Amino acid sequence: MANYLTWIQQFTEERLTRRLQRIARDKLQKAKKRTFKGEVLSWLDAIVFAVIFVLLINQYLFQLFMIPSPSMLDTLLIKDRVFVSKTSYGVEVYPGGPKIWAKNNPLRDDVIVFYNPEYISKGPVFDVLSQIIYMATFSLVNIDTDEDGNMRERLYVKRAAALGGDTIRFADGTAHISGAGQKGFTPDPLFRTENDLSQAPHQTIASELYGGIRAYGSILGYQEANLDANVPQHLIQGYQKVASYRGAIDHYQVQAAKENALHQIDPSDMRTRSQMTRYKQGIYVPHGYVLPLGDNRDNSQDGRYFGPVPHTSIIGRVLFRFWPLKRMGVVS
Repeated sequence: MANYLTWIQQFTEERLTRRLQRIARDKLQKAKKRTFKGEVLSWLDAIVFAVIFVLLINQYLFQLFMIPSPSMLDTLLIKDRVFVSKTSYGVEVYPGGPKIWAKNNPLRDDVIVFYNPEYISKGPVFDVLSQIIYMATFSLVNIDTDEDGNMRERLYVKRAAALGGDTIRFADGTAHISGAGQKGFTPDPLFRTENDLSQAPHQTIASELYGGIRAYGSILGYQEANLDANVPQHLIQGYQKVASYRGAIDHYQVQAAKENALHQIDPSDMRTRSQMTRYKQGIYVPHGYVLPLGDNRDNSQDGRYFGPVPHTSIIGRVLFRFWPLKRMGVVS
């Protein structure tokens, strides 16, 4: 038995020695044949492999994303960089394509990333190419810009404020939520407290300004109806309270007041009647959809304007902020 073990040891050592010698000879021969062209091809091969590796990670595991707007203040600031989990709600086969393994749906209050419903495509080839470049450069290069060089927002980051079966309406900037099966509406701040949700969503416009904001919207309605000379005096007086105001404007409330004025001017107009019904009854969220809203409620292009978005258009969940370093932390 001892002789057998000794033979195995000697045989193994001899084979390993010959193998190491052969590897050394191969390396020496390759070193002698090294050329500039070979070096360039070697580097290109490494770069291509790295890009493909990064793309696969960004597409199927996580993506780096830079916040482009103030809609999520103070949770996320402009130019914050975040990790987006691409596996939270299923994985896209390719950018903008169908999902696989979509077992989980967004939960209320998740900070989600989804395709902008109002985005105007420049064509499928450009869309995919811009996405690939954006992901391959870790969000440093974005070729999808407008005529002024500003980044076009193909993706939005908002909070899932209402889920399937909910109805949500807005009054003076405050959201009011009626959950599935509920009869009444609960103001969003109270709803959040009762359900132990984030207190990050907030308003910055003082409540006393809303009388003037509604007056401004009503005056716009009279102007659109070519009735400038017939604007009621109380609307003019109400507008004077905000005439010198230079802060954020609740455009949703302005539009609601404008449509209300147009409806009062001509109650037979079916378009304005339909719009007023929408504003009064609120936005119903179908099952399989969420209504996304920004935390900065007074400065956010969100579901108030484009409505609920389907689960299929949600590509991931924001989990972690990694830049700037002083604000690094979990996003909730």
